[in-house]
Amino acid sequence: MTTVEHDIVAQVYAAKEDSDAADQFIQQYLPFIRSETAKFVGAAPDHRYEDELSIAMLAFYEAILGYARTRGAFLPYAARAIKNRLIDYTRKEKRHQNVVSLHTPYGEEERTLEDTLPAQNGLMEEYDLRQASQQEIQEFGAQLAQFGLTFSQVADNSPKQARTLTACHRVLNYARQTPHLLDRFLETRRLPIKELSQGAGVDKKTLERHRAYLVAILLAFTNGYEIIRGHLCQMTAGKGGSA
Repeated sequence: MTTVEHDIVAQVYAAKEDSDAADQFIQQYLPFIRSETAKFVGAAPDHRYEDELSIAMLAFYEAILGYARTRGAFLPYAARAIKNRLIDYTRKEKRHQNVVSLHTPYGEEERTLEDTLPAQNGLMEEYDLRQASQQEIQEFGAQLAQFGLTFSQVADNSPKQARTLTACHRVLNYARQTPHLLDRFLETRRLPIKELSQGAGVDKKTLERHRAYLVAILLAFTNGYEIIRGHLCQMTAGKGGSA
């Protein structure tokens, strides 16, 4: 390494530790930065290429911070950093050059293109609801798995008769009024069939036959699953039960 290169490396390492030294070093090598920018754009970096020159100066500073002696001479290293940064910048600009801003003026009434679009609120609300539903279903499925259940098992175990469905929801209503039973249910992951049967006045065999369904509705009403609860209430009303 020549004496000049040693001096440059010393300046770079000083610039790493001192912002004033970094500013002086960048100003000292501003002609070099301009030259590398000119090579890239194929013209002198005048006011038309202020953005490119700013990008090049930032790349030069990043090169200072990232440089180590093992990377070889500093200036070729900085030149590569500048070129790579400018390539990334140019690619991004090309991707956006055919994109028209929604705030572009339109017509003679001080309107913008955004004003001409049809209302999207309904579509956005529908999208948000769909996203929320997917997330809630995933979380609910994970909860069911802790009880050794799947959605298909719950569906297969759902009551087919309105009378049985109403009985299951009497159990739900009783459980919601008896917090300590719900707490125990969540802690032990076991359905307190005996207490639920006695408290709700529902035959124990009915509860045992529809254990998976009861686990699901109790989970839905104890973990804040608003969307799933809404579906359960609609299903209950549709089959003649009470939500």
